[in-house]
Amino acid sequence: MAGERLQRRLDRFAPYSYRSDPHLVHLPDDKPIIIFDGVCVLCTGFARFVIARDPAAHFRLTAAQSPAGQALFHHYGLDPADFETNLLIENGRAFAKLETVRRILPRLRRPWPALAVATLWPGRLGDALYDQIARNRYRLFGRMETCMVPPADWRERIVE
Repeated sequence: MAGERLQRRLDRFAPYSYRSDPHLVHLPDDKPIIIFDGVCVLCTGFARFVIARDPAAHFRLTAAQSPAGQALFHHYGLDPADFETNLLIENGRAFAKLETVRRILPRLRRPWPALAVATLWPGRLGDALYDQIARNRYRLFGRMETCMVPPADWRERIVE
C-alpha cells in the first residue's frame, strides 16, 4: 500500500481515538511512541539508533509484537502479523512509513536532524523505496527468532 494512501487512512482517525479502544486502556501518550517490528534486525537497529541519539528521551518505544503494538495495529486497521510499516503515535495521531522518519530525525542529537532533508524525496519515489526495503527487510538484514529484550536502561522508555 502506498505511503500516502496509508497516511490518508490513518488521518481519518480522530486524534487520541485509541483512548476509547478497550484494548488500549492505558497507553502513556505524553511522549511520541515508535512502534517497530521487534524481530526485524533493521527495525530493531533503528530503535537502538533512536534511543542512542535521544538523550532527552523524547520517544518511547514498543515492539509491534507487544500487547500495546498489537492493539495499536488492530485499532488502525493494520495487519497485526505482517507489519508493512512502523508507526509513530504523536499528539494522538498515527504516522506511517517514511513520515515516521521525517518526524523522528529532527528530534535526535546532531548531526541527524540535518539528514531529515534526505527524506523529502517526492512522495511516490520515497514510498516506493520504503516499500521495497520493507518487503525485503528480513532477506536483506535478517530476522531474530524472538523480540529484542530491551536493556535495563531502556525500561522506562518501553511501552508494554
